[in-house]
Amino acid sequence: MNVEKAAELTGHGNPIFTLELSQKPGILFTGGNDKGLVEWSLKTQAFIKVMFPVAASVYAIHCPVSRPLLFTGLRNGDVLVFDFIEQKIIKTLKHHLAPIFDIKSVNRKNELLVASEDGSVSVWSLDTLEQVYLINVSNDTIRSIGVSPDEKQVAFGCRDNSIRIYDLEDYTITKALHGHTMPVFTTQYSPDGGYLASGSRDAQVKIWDSLTFELIKTIPAHLFAVNHIAFHPTQPYFATASMDKSIKIWGSDDFKLYKIISREKGYASHQLSINKLAWNGDQLISVSDDKRVIVWDIKFDQI
Repeated sequence: MNVEKAAELTGHGNPIFTLELSQKPGILFTGGNDKGLVEWSLKTQAFIKVMFPVAASVYAIHCPVSRPLLFTGLRNGDVLVFDFIEQKIIKTLKHHLAPIFDIKSVNRKNELLVASEDGSVSVWSLDTLEQVYLINVSNDTIRSIGVSPDEKQVAFGCRDNSIRIYDLEDYTITKALHGHTMPVFTTQYSPDGGYLASGSRDAQVKIWDSLTFELIKTIPAHLFAVNHIAFHPTQPYFATASMDKSIKIWGSDDFKLYKIISREKGYASHQLSINKLAWNGDQLISVSDDKRVIVWDIKFDQI
């Protein structure tokens, strides 16, 4: 596996907490402890514009595949809804009074899930943008939402060290997974839906069978917190981002470590915590507390 730095996008004046690819190919959105949500071109590798100003830090961005909408979750609990056709914010989803840490959609139900520091997940209609339900998941922060590929179950990563699995049909709890010794920051299903990968402040990645919920494997992945896990859409790999300033690429079928991207390994990589990742084809995009967006070209070995 060969890794080369393709681009470095600079302009943020403060840490970047999150990123999201647009529904439109070649467009990236980033947000953090800045005054606005930023749009970038991955084709020209350049800044396009600040989409709109924000009143608080951005912790979550979501672009549902089926709609011309962009959802932005803020530290103050608001979720801003931007309409690409109207080119403006058309609504603010108001329920939570505490930070929004993740936003995902359930396309077959036309619903949006919003996870908050208040321990609940609000459910919204993508048709009406009205709240339809509230899931009281925990007494503490919900850091992540992982929706299974078949959209039948959802995994919430919680600050109380647990992962709570809910049935997406009726939002009833199916299982609570206990294995991490510190808060769970990321929950992601494998593309085939066979297992759930979780990453925690305990620096471990755990692999859980998505049918039996048994723990398949524990990977001592990093030195510090695992902030995010991102599966390649077609290749048998996933990437992890950590507070230890490194990105690691693992086999999603054998769970072996294939590549470490860090300054120690000779890459002109991030100097502070790496907060989130996204795959754009065979490009891996990372954002960090060091205010930089880095685009990596990954060339996989031909088998």
